[in-house]
Amino acid sequence: MTTKFTFSSITLADLKRLVTLKEGRIANHSWTQVETVSVTELEQQRLQQLKLNLCYCATHLMNEATIWARGIYPLLVLAEQGAIQAWAGVPLTARYSLFELEGIADGVLGEALAGRIETPFLVVVETKKGVEGQNPVFQLYAQLLAAAHLNWEADPHFPQEMFGCYTIADSWTFVRAEVEGIDTDLPTMRIESSREYVEKIETETIFKILKNIVSKHLHSL
Repeated sequence: MTTKFTFSSITLADLKRLVTLKEGRIANHSWTQVETVSVTELEQQRLQQLKLNLCYCATHLMNEATIWARGIYPLLVLAEQGAIQAWAGVPLTARYSLFELEGIADGVLGEALAGRIETPFLVVVETKKGVEGQNPVFQLYAQLLAAAHLNWEADPHFPQEMFGCYTIADSWTFVRAEVEGIDTDLPTMRIESSREYVEKIETETIFKILKNIVSKHLHSL
């Protein structure tokens, strides 16, 4: 009998029972080194507008829905390429050998086919404030595991490379995950984490990281 976990309630202790979790230190990884990623004139104009949308706002006092609408989701949409689309409120469900994961991803980038997201390769957790708030890292890891399983079902190779980020107000922290042994009783999950990026002052850098991740996924198809 499998045990079912929801994204919002999973803990670090749960994750350590379910997978072999290997977390690296926060660092400047190759996938965050985006100085050579090009930005078109149109993209630059839209980035400038997004920056202005946040520059004179008290983002730490705004509710999550407002920040999401003004700053987070527009950047995801701007990173779209080809069949890769940004979606919000995406249900994710995955059944591993000994456990199930389910819940709603606040945002994803993935391949859209026939009106649905087929293979999400980047998931976004918007951190909730107040008493409802949970550690976004463990929720993000669970969503990455679920997305990795969905991608493995479509293309069963190892490792499954996934990306994600969690946002706190207008700050972004990115994660890269490699998931192996998806069809075993104890999968392995390796994690790389970036530093925080503040959208008010690093809008272009955040966009370049997103654009780099999307391009990386397209080249792997």
